[in-house]
Amino acid sequence: MPPASTGASTLTVAASPQPSPVAAPAAPAAIAPERLEPGRPGYRRMSFALFAAGVATFALLYSTQALLPAVSASFGATAGQASWTVSAATGALALCVLPMSALSERFGRRQMMTASLVVAVVVGLFVPFAPSLGWLIALRAVQGAALAGLPASAMAYLAEEVRPKALVAAIGLFVAGNSIGGMSGRILTGWIAQLWGWRAALGAVGLLAVACAVVFHFMIPRARNFTPGTLNPKALAKTVGGHLADPLLRRLYAIGALFMTVFGAVYTVIGYRLVEAPFNLPQGVVGSIFLVYLVGTVSSAAAGKLVARLGRRGALYLAVSTTAAGLLLSLADQLVAVLLGLVLITAGFFAGHAVASSSVSRTAKKGRAQASALYQSAYYLGSSAGGTLGAVAFHAGGWAGTVSLGLLAVLGVVSITLYGTRAARAERRRQVPVVSVQHRGMASVQN
Repeated sequence: MPPASTGASTLTVAASPQPSPVAAPAAPAAIAPERLEPGRPGYRRMSFALFAAGVATFALLYSTQALLPAVSASFGATAGQASWTVSAATGALALCVLPMSALSERFGRRQMMTASLVVAVVVGLFVPFAPSLGWLIALRAVQGAALAGLPASAMAYLAEEVRPKALVAAIGLFVAGNSIGGMSGRILTGWIAQLWGWRAALGAVGLLAVACAVVFHFMIPRARNFTPGTLNPKALAKTVGGHLADPLLRRLYAIGALFMTVFGAVYTVIGYRLVEAPFNLPQGVVGSIFLVYLVGTVSSAAAGKLVARLGRRGALYLAVSTTAAGLLLSLADQLVAVLLGLVLITAGFFAGHAVASSSVSRTAKKGRAQASALYQSAYYLGSSAGGTLGAVAFHAGGWAGTVSLGLLAVLGVVSITLYGTRAARAERRRQVPVVSVQHRGMASVQN
């Protein structure tokens, strides 16, 4: 397997703790804390709990995305103005995820995830009653800030509690929960909005999130490998600076942002395209289009197998090629072609996201919550930028404008990954002469 998904010369993987050689065999306390893996007690509960958390996160975070045409009609807003009901939530999450991750270092991953989910759910129950577009955007921003404590804490929790060999698959399941949440929330809101209006649709998403929060609370196993830290701003700044100084992590953050720019642009604008000519689809059918998220569930869960076969860079190349093919295919005015394009875009995005996010968790030697938080910040800033810029591009140039924006982001991912590949090759070439000199030196000594 290549050492990193974007061409790093080294990859640090946290080794599973080993039993102390002087510990008494009969004393369980002498054995280092167990890490979860498939087949061990607690792994299934952990997977199900984080899957539920992923469902709630994406269902709440993108609850207005499928409703944007209805929101525009209700408040007399343009696509760009209505898109802020999505961008405000993702942007607030991006800004708050780093401080929330610092709190998780002090109070615990499990506690932070629980608190974030509870606050976001409570705010979600007030969102349907927003009296104006401004209030709706403000409530959505608060909801996004509340959700900020969940993604980075979840990644850090998995990195600490799951064996390294099972980490990609475990994170893939969490990302799969994201895809199910995004799909179910949009389908639910689409049909309910068609029958009873967009406010009732947002209320239904709130109730779905309540059910997910209850499942998460009762299913998530306690953390066994978490060590509380102190809230030290200087130490936090040093940790963050160290992560930002790491070339591999910087590349992974950029890849996450660019992938999400494509995804945010496409799914923010697709509703406007499908309700207009030549498609003229009703709101319920437009919501059902998000069934293609099931493809993302499969591709993210299969990310571990892709990495095993192709390596991390190979998996990224496949993901980005699939996304680009989907963008080009979606330009056609035939509904079947558009749907197939969405399938390819979704599969490529979720696979690429799972590979990049798991690489962050495995690469960080310390401060995993901050490393994951920086990735999540970049990821959701990409979503916020993609949603707003995608709507602006659609207003200026139609769907072709949105696709052009997506292709530029895809080109960015390819450029970063190629740069990483060349950097890895250059590093290997620099190491070969050193090894040869050492061998020659040893031969001289022996002679």
